[in-house]
Amino acid sequence: MTTLNRWLSVLMSALLLTCSGAASAAPLKDIATIAGVRENPIIGYGLVVGLDNSGDQTTQAPFTGQALRNMLSQLGITVPTGSNMQLKNVAAVMVTAKLPPFASPGQAVDVVVSSVGNAKSLRGGTLLMTPLKGADGQVYALAQGNVLIGGAGASAGGSSIAVNQLSAGRVVDGAIIERSVPLDLATDGRMTLELKDADFNTALDTMNSINRSFGRPIARALNSRTIELRAPIEKSAQVAFLAQIQRVDVGTGAPSPKVVINQRTGSVVMNGTVTLSQAAVAHGNLSVVIDNNPIVSQPNALAGGNTAVVPNADVSLQEGDGSLQVINASARLSDVVNALNALGATPTDLMSILQALKTSGALHAELDVI
Repeated sequence: MTTLNRWLSVLMSALLLTCSGAASAAPLKDIATIAGVRENPIIGYGLVVGLDNSGDQTTQAPFTGQALRNMLSQLGITVPTGSNMQLKNVAAVMVTAKLPPFASPGQAVDVVVSSVGNAKSLRGGTLLMTPLKGADGQVYALAQGNVLIGGAGASAGGSSIAVNQLSAGRVVDGAIIERSVPLDLATDGRMTLELKDADFNTALDTMNSINRSFGRPIARALNSRTIELRAPIEKSAQVAFLAQIQRVDVGTGAPSPKVVINQRTGSVVMNGTVTLSQAAVAHGNLSVVIDNNPIVSQPNALAGGNTAVVPNADVSLQEGDGSLQVINASARLSDVVNALNALGATPTDLMSILQALKTSGALHAELDVI
């Protein structure tokens, strides 16, 4: 057997074990987090300049001109109040980022820039210095830099083409942190672990695994998600304590059945514990097409009438074939996938079918729409 075949055999065996739903062991850092150690969202309002005539139309987005006027006044440039600035290379944007835990001043983080006006594209633009604030109103970072857009577009003569999203992009390392978020890991020698998925069995196994690893009862499960730890008082000893905690292996059962649906991209993802009961499904497509073909009525040269436009719309309705299909009960993911593929449904149709199966009780899984 070649090396490639051996690796494929190992990979297939791992996949089969994963899909079988058997219990497995995982390090504690993969299934739990430390209370208080989290990201903090920050947000700001700014301007992107240098666009190629694809910015906001100030007549429809007056806040863009107002923001630019305020910025210029802070730089010592006075713009007459009644002036009508027809800007085509400036766009108003919202700037968002996440402040990582234990972030310190001087650290750089990525920011997401999203248009809030009617700009056609942010491609080639530069974000001007934008303060980013937290929920408490304090400024935690300053963002500035060139916006990276993962798409392209062009338009001429009323026709246009666009690839991917042009009104949102990223600035890599575009924000410099100016203020840190205070965080106290332990209060009176107590720390708290929070399981990512609430489960009483996992909480009990976590408590027992930690106590066995340390040789003394330092963990106490408070509920299906929270485990209280007896931690060292000294700051220098807390890092080593948490490092040892995260290395503890905990036995975890099979994940809960879940189907994740992304309506924006048409993606449908299932884990290995999704099952089906027997059901009958019929699904057809209903399309309504309205074609507007106005007729222009032009009178003769010497007639006394006026030119008029007479509306003329063609409306057609089409319903696709949707025969009743029987789906057999199955406890294996591969059979579930084959049964759904046999319906010949598109990803959009599949979303509706899965929702209907869930409502009827035939789909034994949690639907998560993102």
